[in-house]
Amino acid sequence: MPAPVVVILAAGQGTRMRSAVPKLLHPLCGRPMVAWPVAAARAAGAERIVVVDGPERRLEPSLHGDVAIAVQEQPLGTADAVRAASAHIGPADTVVVINGDVPLISAQTIHALAQAHARSGAAATIATVVLEDPTGYGRVVRGPDGTVVRVVETKAPGDATELELHIREINTGIFAFDGAALVAALAEVRADNAQGEHYLPDVLPILRAHERTVLAHELPSSDELLGVNDRRALADVTAIAQRRINEAHMLAGTTIVNPAATVIDVDVQIGQDTVIAPFTSLHGSTTIGDGCEIGPHTTLIDSRVGDNATVVHAYVNQACVGDRVSVGPFAYLRPGAVLREGAKAGTFVEIKNSDVGAGSKVPHLSYIGDTDIGEATNIGAGTITANYDGYRKHRTTIGSRVKVSVDTAFIAPVSIGDDAYTGAGSVISQDVPPGALGVARSRQSNIEGYSDRRKEREARQSQAPPHQS
Repeated sequence: MPAPVVVILAAGQGTRMRSAVPKLLHPLCGRPMVAWPVAAARAAGAERIVVVDGPERRLEPSLHGDVAIAVQEQPLGTADAVRAASAHIGPADTVVVINGDVPLISAQTIHALAQAHARSGAAATIATVVLEDPTGYGRVVRGPDGTVVRVVETKAPGDATELELHIREINTGIFAFDGAALVAALAEVRADNAQGEHYLPDVLPILRAHERTVLAHELPSSDELLGVNDRRALADVTAIAQRRINEAHMLAGTTIVNPAATVIDVDVQIGQDTVIAPFTSLHGSTTIGDGCEIGPHTTLIDSRVGDNATVVHAYVNQACVGDRVSVGPFAYLRPGAVLREGAKAGTFVEIKNSDVGAGSKVPHLSYIGDTDIGEATNIGAGTITANYDGYRKHRTTIGSRVKVSVDTAFIAPVSIGDDAYTGAGSVISQDVPPGALGVARSRQSNIEGYSDRRKEREARQSQAPPHQS
């Protein structure tokens, strides 16, 4: 069967969000809200995806790939929004219309609706669901033959009869149409309502008036239909989406010790036998290999972690952590930090824009910035690479098998050769040749009896009479 055209209605203002950010750009588990139905449509095999935006086209920068933008110039209702997309609808197309503020809709639902509609030969198919409490939703009125006669709104007293209010089958706002029939019927929709808007469900009686069939496709669950109108609803939807993400990882072989205390964005990838400890947040395009231990209290953003690595009590942003690397506790890896296989960034260590070679260790209390470190090098506690001279950044190069003693400062640009050493407390501002010991500190001198002389002076000062002016 032909792939559908999916039209996503996303031009609403979302004023109840109380935000300068458009409602559909609010983040939801690592994606702007509008990207969720787009992803579902793409996964459903849509031939074209059309997002109906407002005249300011504020959503467009967040939409990529094969997404077309249609503009609804004025907020005149859902039928008018679909009419704005009519240039992207062909006569033979199966058109699925969904709302952009229903981010939990699945590819399976879109695909099943499109397939059911295409097989039926109907002009329109409305997705419905049966609710225990349908209060506030439009009711689906069926004819004796089971076809859909109309959708009755229930927003105001008198919209529906007492009998219609007892109907528990409701309109989900998701439709499938025959392309030619939809475009023709849209031209006949009138704003005969108190709001003066053109409503998409009004297409259904128009199609029936032209002796076309309108069917219903009942969905098994209402979970996918939760809409977002305010931040409270956004939190509710986020909780469901997060639970689904966590469950998918657990079913794929990841241990999440406390799913309720774990945040994982939708595009994060995690290997098998990795353990995610509580209060861990994994964001963006982060990927984690097999057999890792991540957390507790760890944040990873757009970072890569290899196999069998350990990242504990750490903040890692746009960094690359290799196989069998140990990070933390209380480590900060900033953008451009690369730790090769078996390396270590220990307690209270900050690394930025640096390459730490295989097996090299920065165990504790150090800052490594704009630095290249070879293999099997050990960086002593309190080491600093001073990479900024007040005007420009400079790089430090430290070779392989170097032993950097505690409290060493490297003043970049400077190079330390393989197998070199530095003396504790040194300020290294010149290159150290391979195998050499670099020492740069003042010679120590001890002043004998200093403590006694200081006490005598303080005693004399305390006994002296006050100064007379």
